[in-house]
Amino acid sequence: MEKKPLSPAEITQVAIDTAVIKSKGAFGKLLVLGILAGAFIAFAAEGSNMAAFNLFAQPTTYGLGKALAGAIFGTGLMLVVLAGGELFTGNTLMVAAVLNKRISIGTMLRNWAIVYIGNLIGSLFIAYMMAHSGLFGSGADMLGAVTLKIAVYKVHLSFTQALFLGIMCNWLVCLAVWMAYGADTMAGKIAAIFFPIWLFITSGFEHSVANMYYIPAGLFIKGNEKFASLLGITQEALDGLTWNSFFINNLIPVTLGNIIGGGILVAMAYWYSYKKTLRIGEKDDK
Repeated sequence: MEKKPLSPAEITQVAIDTAVIKSKGAFGKLLVLGILAGAFIAFAAEGSNMAAFNLFAQPTTYGLGKALAGAIFGTGLMLVVLAGGELFTGNTLMVAAVLNKRISIGTMLRNWAIVYIGNLIGSLFIAYMMAHSGLFGSGADMLGAVTLKIAVYKVHLSFTQALFLGIMCNWLVCLAVWMAYGADTMAGKIAAIFFPIWLFITSGFEHSVANMYYIPAGLFIKGNEKFASLLGITQEALDGLTWNSFFINNLIPVTLGNIIGGGILVAMAYWYSYKKTLRIGEKDDK
């Protein structure tokens, strides 16, 4: 007998049960799976840039470039969900389990902290290898120029811009994870992930873990004058691209936005809508 996709109420219960399991993960397991997830998202970021960098470089084809990049970027979340990984942005859905009294806030924050660090390590590892692979010289150095321009753009966003772009991003990313919970086949999960991620990248929203690749990749190649000159990146703009601006100007507001987008606009919204149908009990993370 063919199984039917889960209903929204059933998905909410699965998301809560999944959060309980995640809350019990050992430090080493969470860290390793976090590193893998960071690497998977970084692979998606560099691959989507490789496919679309020539389109990004021209104002008239920029939107087409974003659409092409979005079609490839979804592979990163597919790897996380299907191959296995712990992704901070997806784990903001654990808020539903806290609201349903299944896990504590402290346990959720422990998961977030370990996974976030793991994601950062995995993303930096791929960015470092890309910077030393020679691939940024692709397209007569244009891939390197576009990579640098993306990093410069991201650290010059205002706090409000980065926050709102982060909210909209993880609203879509967590909907992709949410719908994947409701699919019972691998093909169904892939389809559930593909379209919201395609939309988020095409829209130009900000994802904290993806930025753990995009900005460090730019930092690692910042000293290459050829990359900066190709797209007319000024010295003043380059001077603003620092490790400090990576964390302060981008990662902090985008991370806060991602928490709001996934934790409130998805997890809390669906928990509130279906709370009367959910199992409520003593915390499972004692």
